[in-house]
Amino acid sequence: MVATASHDSAVGKLGFAAGQVVMELGYDEDVDDELRGRIEEAIDGELEDEDFGDVVDAVLLWWRDDDGDLTDALVDALATLEDQGFIALLTPKVGRAGEVDPSDVAEAAETAGLHASASLNLTPQWSATRLVAPKTARR
Repeated sequence: MVATASHDSAVGKLGFAAGQVVMELGYDEDVDDELRGRIEEAIDGELEDEDFGDVVDAVLLWWRDDDGDLTDALVDALATLEDQGFIALLTPKVGRAGEVDPSDVAEAAETAGLHASASLNLTPQWSATRLVAPKTARR
């Protein structure tokens, strides 16, 4: 039960809420299925994949160090977001295979025109960073 409450709290802190359309990118066998389920419960729907043909309220981006260029991935994710949307960037925790240096996340986010509005230790395997466009850029 504690893990469930913790996941629910983290999902809420990241900004997931009922009625949102959320696209999931970077899915692989190492993702946290329990967390994915909690997000689906929070949004009261299923996660969409990269073939979804409309704009979304949020992007859930699983990212590992060897996945390529993070800046490019963030820019691509931005193309699908509503104006007030956000990207939940999930990276393996320090010491885990595929960990991403926090300075790399900060640099990629800044280059993509984003900033971190929250960082959470989400699960035993994954950390999350909520990325949004700066308020001055929003309309």
